Amino acid sequence: MASVEGSVLPAELELPTFKGRPGWEFTDISELNLAAYRPVSSAEELEGASPAEVLFALEPPTALPEGVLVAPYARAAAEQVELMRRYRGSLIGERDDVFVALGELGFRAGWVVYVPRGVVLDEPISLLSVQPRAGTLLNQRTLVVLDEGARAEVWEQYASAEAELDGVFNVVTELVVADGARLRYVCGQALSERTWVFGAQRAQLGRDAALDWVALGFGSRSGRMRMETRLQGEGSEARVTGAYASRGRQHIDFDTTQEHAAPHTTSDLAFRGVLQGRSSAVWKGNIIVDPGAQKTDAFQESRNLLLSKRAHADAIPGLEIQANDVRCTHAAAVAQVDREQLFYLRAHGLGEADAKRLVIEGFLAALVERFEPGRVRELLGGALERRLALILGD
Repeated sequence: MASVEGSVLPAELELPTFKGRPGWEFTDISELNLAAYRPVSSAEELEGASPAEVLFALEPPTALPEGVLVAPYARAAAEQVELMRRYRGSLIGERDDVFVALGELGFRAGWVVYVPRGVVLDEPISLLSVQPRAGTLLNQRTLVVLDEGARAEVWEQYASAEAELDGVFNVVTELVVADGARLRYVCGQALSERTWVFGAQRAQLGRDAALDWVALGFGSRSGRMRMETRLQGEGSEARVTGAYASRGRQHIDFDTTQEHAAPHTTSDLAFRGVLQGRSSAVWKGNIIVDPGAQKTDAFQESRNLLLSKRAHADAIPGLEIQANDVRCTHAAAVAQVDREQLFYLRAHGLGEADAKRLVIEGFLAALVERFEPGRVRELLGGALERRLALILGD
């Protein structure tokens, strides 16, 4: 049994065995020895830690409107008792999975954001969590709540203090988007490529609410991220965009769910990955349409571009439809760089490296173009460009 600071996980929450538990068929964590990592136990341990790498730089808001809360998770838990009682754990319970349970055993880093009813934020909120040192387990929990009619943009990053930091980064994220509210949530991880990452992230949307969720997975050694969106209110809509770019022996695992629990709801999910070296990735997506969720319109796709013969990707879409008046579609593809495209570009005077880079940039451009011209497109495009330069430089 796995022990952390003297606490022992219940038997039913044993670490999953590779190919022995649903959801873990493609990610082997048999080399993870949790006992070798000391949990970060206080906010003081995080003070002064600076990231070895960031994906995007955002200036903090000049001022926050009255009633808006942006606070470290531990402080909010102590000072915002009513808010935390109402929303904490409302989407992800302690027994949700073994890593969620692990995160409940001690100190939790992370953030709480609350935007009151009808408040519109003109500037994005930027959140940064940095794992301070090697040999540690950082339990991170984030709660974002937009009350009825509120609008906000939240950018969150996970980073390591050292480029070769060996650690475990354990994430729980709850996004509550009330009736008529609109949230853009950008979550990017540039963790050390020696760090394990595990995450349970879930969003819930009220009537006529909207969520624009972006996930960037560039760092980490291995692990698994669950991203689940529940469209609970009629007329709600969600767009989920994901990108990963791996190298060496990195392993990336995203498990996504779009659950339509009400009629006239819309979801659109697109993931794209670029894999170099002997890296591997898996995306497993599921569209669920609950009984009575008529007029659902849902789409999901995953496309992967392999830059070496040893890279490997799995793309597994799924549908669970329990209503009869819906439109649900999916697409998945794994391919090498197109030789005909390379030949065409080289025939027009480009060198092999430049031609290959142009093909890859065109592949990723489809994701960037999902966003309107402006800050979001520029920052995401810049992050992808820098990561691409790094993996092509190997």
